[in-house]
Amino acid sequence: MLELKDLKKLVKEGEGSKLEFKLKSTHPDKIMREVVAFANTQGGTLLLGVADNGELSGLKFPDEDAFVMERSFAKFIYPPVHYSKQEIQLENGRPILAYHIRKSEEHLIYFNPTGDSSDRKVYVRNADRSIQASKEVREILKERLKEKNYRFHYGEKEEILMKYLDQHGKITVNMFSKVADIPLKQASKTLILLVLARVLQVFANESEDQFALA
Repeated sequence: MLELKDLKKLVKEGEGSKLEFKLKSTHPDKIMREVVAFANTQGGTLLLGVADNGELSGLKFPDEDAFVMERSFAKFIYPPVHYSKQEIQLENGRPILAYHIRKSEEHLIYFNPTGDSSDRKVYVRNADRSIQASKEVREILKERLKEKNYRFHYGEKEEILMKYLDQHGKITVNMFSKVADIPLKQASKTLILLVLARVLQVFANESEDQFALA
């Protein structure tokens, strides 16, 4: 659990892959996207009462913020995430609420904005951003939960891929489809398998995911 001195040090380092600041519980649906992203990636800590610039202002009505958060965890997230809540008192008498979100080891966690299962979305964390996961990233996350060993056949398309990565460092599904002259579906499946086999790593991106050697 965080002590005040540790909190100050953490905030000074800034938002990142495992840390997010919010001034208060306004727009709880957006906050829950951050929670879902943490749970689907490496876990993380959400701080309420901290401004975007890192100012520790604390919460004027912490009970109200806590109530909004508890209700939002139940309303917007499926299945439930594992988390703990901590209250850290500031010198000004106001508290910071810290929500420590555990990485999900059993299920893919969905953001469910309407309650309709067809509207469920998956978010992942990339640096200080929470990004809606592509179908490739969703598939990778689902398969990783199974803890299987994956093998692949090194053929012509894999050789083309490795040469491209040696020259350019990163590749997208669309680019791989073009350079290897294969259908998009096949390019997607190949890149997913190579990530699961730990040959490649994937960087989730809002426009198009990028794949690089692991």
